[in-house]
Amino acid sequence: MINRRKLLKTGAAAGFAVSAGGLAMPALAQGTRVKIGYVSPQSGPLAGFAESDAFALEMFKRVAAEKGMDVEVLVKDSQSNPNRAADVAQELIIDDGVHLMLVASTPETTNPVTTVCENEFIPCISTMAPWQPWFIGQQGNPGDPASWRPFDYAFHYFWGLEDVIAVFTNMWDQLDTNKKVAGLFPNDADGNAWGDPQNGVAPGFAADGYETVDPGRYQNLTDDFSAQINAFKQADCEIVTGVVIPPDFTTFRNQALQQGFSPKAITVAKAILFPQSVETLGESGHNLSSEVWWSKNHPFTSSLTGQGCEALAADFTKATGRPWTQPIGYIHSLFEMAADVIQRAEDPTDPDLMAETIAATDLQTIVGRIVFNGEGLPPFAATNVCKTPLVGGQWRRQDDGSFELLVVDNKTAPDIPTQGSMEPLS
Repeated sequence: MINRRKLLKTGAAAGFAVSAGGLAMPALAQGTRVKIGYVSPQSGPLAGFAESDAFALEMFKRVAAEKGMDVEVLVKDSQSNPNRAADVAQELIIDDGVHLMLVASTPETTNPVTTVCENEFIPCISTMAPWQPWFIGQQGNPGDPASWRPFDYAFHYFWGLEDVIAVFTNMWDQLDTNKKVAGLFPNDADGNAWGDPQNGVAPGFAADGYETVDPGRYQNLTDDFSAQINAFKQADCEIVTGVVIPPDFTTFRNQALQQGFSPKAITVAKAILFPQSVETLGESGHNLSSEVWWSKNHPFTSSLTGQGCEALAADFTKATGRPWTQPIGYIHSLFEMAADVIQRAEDPTDPDLMAETIAATDLQTIVGRIVFNGEGLPPFAATNVCKTPLVGGQWRRQDDGSFELLVVDNKTAPDIPTQGSMEPLS
């Protein structure tokens, strides 16, 4: 069989390129403006992930001009909808002719965009989704590891479920609990991955002595968690975990308080990553805990601006009037990656050369080192995934009603400093 790489080389020799649809079109010349597509959830329940998008785009526009890079960024809103994410990715590729796709923020966004790019032979760099839901969730048969195969054009960097298991249990180990964990897992890509009885978080928790109570999947944007709360109370759960969208967590937290469910720790992913999500809870947001992928105290430096994490966070607050938020670092790093591969590629308009260039990345970024060398990964994911560091944090309510996120566990990444210890919910 002739693969795309051989076909493109044959076409280039003949003076034409082959599109995804098989039609001949003029070959792109060297020096052509490089078009970058960017998809994120700028509206809908996942919009908190995109709060720093405009800030990062303005930075990239300025730095690209300074570096003399002829680039154009075309931005699309997924509206927090996987179908919409796939549609706008298709538009960026077919209608706008992008040469490189960037995508971020939960499997509901990264997966459909990555799948479209892989089908259309467009290089794609994604982040801000655990690597298992990203990689395994896009396989033809996620339940059959023997059938899994690497991607040709898609590359992803973030942490994995093994990291969040370690971080969560490290934080819980600082408290005196009965080690019974309530699991809140929705019926979406993240929830199904986290809640999978064989490959999800429960087996990892069990290895550290924690028992997971999983009442089953619920639908996103539900308005009644009474069944889950009753199950958790009956099981005497003293810890709550899960991977919950922000509005659902607010509903759950308020209903749990109303129904007398008072665990010693609530450590959830996704829902309380952002200051505004915790602020809406008022006093009940105090000492909620979650994973921390980036903070103003992380010891990394931007390859684009030379800034450290604290300076980047301060710039965001100065520009927006808002406190720093975790996606600042990762959205910034996506554009670090774009600048790096465009400048290194022999021809950034050639999808195969760009894929090879991305695969050869070794870049120190604002979120740490990005290199696709397979470190810490199973062989099946080694080609397409780079793991980035993860620590644990807890929100502390300040006297003025604002919240500060403190790193309270760094056993998994000792170079990232802590600012306190884990405290029980009060």
